[in-house]
Amino acid sequence: MKSLSCWFIVVLIFSAGCAMQQDVAVLHDRISLLENQNAALNKKANTIDARLEDYAQVRTEEDQGVREQTAGMRASFSAIQEQIRELQGRLEETEHLISRETVSVGRDDEQRQSRLNRIDELLRRDQARLARLEQYLNLEIAEADAGKPPVSPSSGELSEEALYNASKQALDKGDFETARQGFQDYLKKYPTSKTANNAQFWLGEVYYREKWYEKAILEYQQVIEKYPKGNKVPAAMLKQGMSFYNIGDKANGRLILQELVKKFPGSNEAKIAEKKLNP
Repeated sequence: MKSLSCWFIVVLIFSAGCAMQQDVAVLHDRISLLENQNAALNKKANTIDARLEDYAQVRTEEDQGVREQTAGMRASFSAIQEQIRELQGRLEETEHLISRETVSVGRDDEQRQSRLNRIDELLRRDQARLARLEQYLNLEIAEADAGKPPVSPSSGELSEEALYNASKQALDKGDFETARQGFQDYLKKYPTSKTANNAQFWLGEVYYREKWYEKAILEYQQVIEKYPKGNKVPAAMLKQGMSFYNIGDKANGRLILQELVKKFPGSNEAKIAEKKLNP
């Protein structure tokens, strides 16, 4: 019985030893697992710490970049504001200059208008002087027919003298169409008449007084070419030169007036031409 008890105790101790070894093994395994987990956690913690450091570095760099960009933008904004102020100053200066120029232009316009008015007055005086000169030179004012009732160039068959006088009377009255038709008929019927050169000149005068200067130039040229020895050549050259002036062709106008002065020096027409050439 005693031996049985001893055996039981031995068995119990052995069993207890086996149980303790198993517990130790289990504990060892759990410790190893916890150590592995702890190592993993440490690794993750280190990774997180590294990422946090990188993030902090990046954030610091970004903040630095933002600050630099902000500073650059502020500098650019200041520069733009300075340019705006400069442009505003230039704009105000330009507006001031424009205002001054506008006043100056207004004054210049008044001066030009005043000069044009003076020129118009001089032209009217010249025209009146030419009219008096024509009368003085007896440029075919039909004094012989004074007091007689006017005769129309188209009223039946007229004599040479009657047709000429009727056409001239129509011109003096301002009936240009009747005068033109009368002088044209006269030149067709009496091309070799002693007054044909006068009729040709007055035909040019019809167009001149109508301000049809181009046609007047051609008719005056007929006087110069067909009747070079006639008494109307100086007057034709004078009025031809004036016609060129009136259409704006001053170059040809001056050439003709210079030729007039050269060919007929001392004549009244030459004196008028000299005043036109040397105002």
